[in-house]
Amino acid sequence: MWTCKNLWKKLAPLARSSSTLCRQNARGVVLNNERRLPLVPQAHMSSGTPGSGGDNNLYYLLVGATCIGGGFYAYRTIKGDKERYQERINEIASRPNKVVPEQPITEAPGEQAAETPQEIAHVTEDAPAETPEVTPIVEEVSPEVDAVEQEDPPTTPEPEIAPEPVVEPAPEESVGTPDAGPVVESGPCLTEAALVARSVSEEAVAQPSAPALIEPSVEPSPVEVTEEPPAPVVESEPTPVAESLPAETAEPQTTTETESAAEPATVAPAEVPAPTPVEFPSHAPYLLIGGGTASFAAARSIRARDPGARVLIITDEPDLPYMRPPLSKELWFSDDPSVVDTLRFKQWNGKERSIYFQPPSFYVSPQDLEKVENGGVAVLTGKKVVHMDVRGNKVTLSDNTEISYDKCLIATGGVPRNLQVIERAGEEVTKRTTLFRKVEDFKALDKVSRDTKSITIIGGGFLGSELACALGRRSADSDLEVIQMFPEKGNMGKVLPEYLSNWTTAKVKSEGVMVITEALVKAVSFKDGKVEIKLKDGRLVKTDHIVAAVGLEPSVELAKSAGLEVDSDFGGFRVNAELQARSNIWVAGDAACFYDIRLGRRRVEHHDHAVVSGRLAGENMTGANKPYWHQSMFWSDLGPDVGYEAIGIVDSSLPTVGVFAKATAKDTPKAATEKSGTGIRSESETEGTASSPVASSTPEPPPVPERKDNYGKGVIFYLRDKVVVGIILWNVFNRMPVARKIIKDGEEHADLNEVAKLFNIHED
Repeated sequence: MWTCKNLWKKLAPLARSSSTLCRQNARGVVLNNERRLPLVPQAHMSSGTPGSGGDNNLYYLLVGATCIGGGFYAYRTIKGDKERYQERINEIASRPNKVVPEQPITEAPGEQAAETPQEIAHVTEDAPAETPEVTPIVEEVSPEVDAVEQEDPPTTPEPEIAPEPVVEPAPEESVGTPDAGPVVESGPCLTEAALVARSVSEEAVAQPSAPALIEPSVEPSPVEVTEEPPAPVVESEPTPVAESLPAETAEPQTTTETESAAEPATVAPAEVPAPTPVEFPSHAPYLLIGGGTASFAAARSIRARDPGARVLIITDEPDLPYMRPPLSKELWFSDDPSVVDTLRFKQWNGKERSIYFQPPSFYVSPQDLEKVENGGVAVLTGKKVVHMDVRGNKVTLSDNTEISYDKCLIATGGVPRNLQVIERAGEEVTKRTTLFRKVEDFKALDKVSRDTKSITIIGGGFLGSELACALGRRSADSDLEVIQMFPEKGNMGKVLPEYLSNWTTAKVKSEGVMVITEALVKAVSFKDGKVEIKLKDGRLVKTDHIVAAVGLEPSVELAKSAGLEVDSDFGGFRVNAELQARSNIWVAGDAACFYDIRLGRRRVEHHDHAVVSGRLAGENMTGANKPYWHQSMFWSDLGPDVGYEAIGIVDSSLPTVGVFAKATAKDTPKAATEKSGTGIRSESETEGTASSPVASSTPEPPPVPERKDNYGKGVIFYLRDKVVVGIILWNVFNRMPVARKIIKDGEEHADLNEVAKLFNIHED
C-alpha cells in the first residue's frame, strides 16, 4: 500500500494532464459533430513523438494498475479482519471463567473438585490461606450462553462429565455451598471475588476427579475453617445463594446465614467490627477553637444574642472549660486533701466553688448538637485543630476529621515558654521540669511538692511569684525547700517600680522562699540525682525539680494554613478593632493582637481580657459589629493578704507616681471577694461601678520584716508623655471602673494626688 501511494504521487500530475486532454478532445468532437474522437494530443502536451498515442496508453495502464492494487488490498484487509475476528471469538469461547446469570443451583453430594492452575493463581491472590474443599454444583445455564458455546466452541476440548442428577429447585430457592463465610449479594451485580468463586464452582463440575490442592501464597487468614463431609441436600430446607468471599476483601454489608439441620456448619463467619458512632457533627454554625475562658465567654455571648444557636467548642485538653487563675492561687491554700481530684477551692471570703465555669449538665453532647430543638453548647475534648481552610470554611482535626462551619472563633491561647538551656539539658532534666499552664500541671506540681525536698522556680513575674508564695506557705508544714530566681532586682521587676518591687521581694521571703535576684541561668545539668543550675556569675544551685515560669508564647500554628497575619512585634493574630481576622473569622484571648483605640496595638495575657474579648467576639459573630474599647484589667495575689489589680500599660520603664496610705483589715484580697461571691474578681467588676469595700473580720496582715516602709495600700500611676496610660491598685479593690475611666479620657493631670482621692484610699 505504501508503494502504491508513492507511485501515485509521482504519476498523478501526468494523469491529470491526460484527463484534461481527453475532455478537450471530447468537447471538440461534440462541437464539430464528428463521430470519431481524435486521439492525437497537442504537441505541447505530448511526451512522445508528435501524433503518437503513448500518453493515452500510459494513462489507461495506470488506471488499471490502480484498480487491481486497490482490489487486492481490500481483499487482504477483509480476509485479515475476518481471521482476527474468528481468533478472538475462539479465545473468548475457550476461557474457563464464564460469567453466567445468577440461577438456582443444586448441590450434588459425594464429590470433591479442584481448581485449574489458572484459577489457583487467581484465587490465592485474594483467598485465605486455608481453602475448604469445594462441593461440586450444577448450575442452570441460560439459553443465551448455550447459543454462544454452540456457535464458538472452545479450542481445548473439555473432559466428559459424568451425568449428575439435576434437582429442579423451586423458584427463588437455592442451596448454599459449604464454603467460606457466606455473604448475601444485595443486587444482580456480582463482585470480582464472587465471579472468582463462581468460576471455581464451574471448574469443579468440569473436573470432578482432580485432587483439591492449593498452595497458599498469602498470610493465613484469621477465619477458622472446619472441613466435614458434605451432607445430602434436603430440598425442603434450602438456603440462600452464598458467594465465597475472602474474609479480608469482603465488603462491609449485612451478612445472613441460614442454619439447616441437614447442613453442617463449615465456616465461622469473620467478625465485622461495629461502625464507630459519630461523636461530633460534621457542621457547626458557630465553631470555637480552644476550650479556655475566651471560648466560653464567646459561647455564652452567642447564646445570649441567639438563643437557638448551635455552638461547638473544640479543645485539645480533656477538661471542660475552666478558669486558670485559681491554679496558681486559691487551690494551693485549700485544706481539703482531695482538692487535686475535686478541683474545688475556698475563696478568700470562705465560700467554695469549682474551677469549672459550668457543670457537665450545662453542655449538650456533640452527637446531639444537630438534634436538640433549641440549640446549645457542645464541647469536643481531646481534639486538636491542625489545619484550617478559610476558603472552604472547614477545619481538619488531628485524626483527619473535617468539620465545616459558618463562623469561627480562634481562641487557642498560648503555650508556656521554656529556657533553651533546659531544652538542651537532656531527658533527665526535662522530665524534672514543669511548664505550668493546665490542670495536669497543677496536679503534677502538687505531687512533686509532696514527694521531693527542693523546688526551684525560674521567673519573677506574676506566675512565678504566685507559685513561690503558694509553695512557700506549704513549706511551713513540711521540709520542702522553695527557691525562686530571676534576672531582675526584685519580684515583678518588669511591672512594679523599684521600691515596690523590693517591698514585694521582702514579702515573698517572709513566706519562706529563698529568693535569688539578678540570676541569669547559664547551664542546667543532672548529676548525682540532683538538677544543677549554674548561673553566669558562677553561683550553683542544686534542686530536685524546676518550674519554668518565663512567659507565654501565643499559639498561632493555624496562621500558616489559614493565611492569617501574625504580628511581628507582639505576636498573635492581627485583628481589627472588631477582633476580626477575616470576613467570618474572629480571634480572642491571649492569641489576639488587637488595636486599642487609646493605647495602640497590644496583646494581653490576662483573664479579664479573655472574658471581655471573648464576649465581644461572640457578639460580633452574631452581627453586633462593635469595636473593642474596653480596657481589660488583671490581678495577682501574693497569698490572701496582699493583692493588686492593674489596667492599661504597666511597665517599670515608664515614669510612675505612687500614692499610698495605711492598710486596714478590709484592705486584703479576702475582703475583696466578700460581696462578689466569686474568686474571680473581674467577673463582678468589669461592668460595675465603684463601691465601698465591705469590712471583714480578717486580721491585719503581719508586718513585712526588714522594711521600714509599709506599702499597705495605694495607687500607682504610669505616665507616657504626662498622660496616664496604666494604673495599679495596690490592695485597693472594687475601684477598677474609676481607673478605666481615667485611662479612657487620656487627659493630662497636674496633681495626681487629687486624682488618687477618687479611689478613697484615705478612708478609715
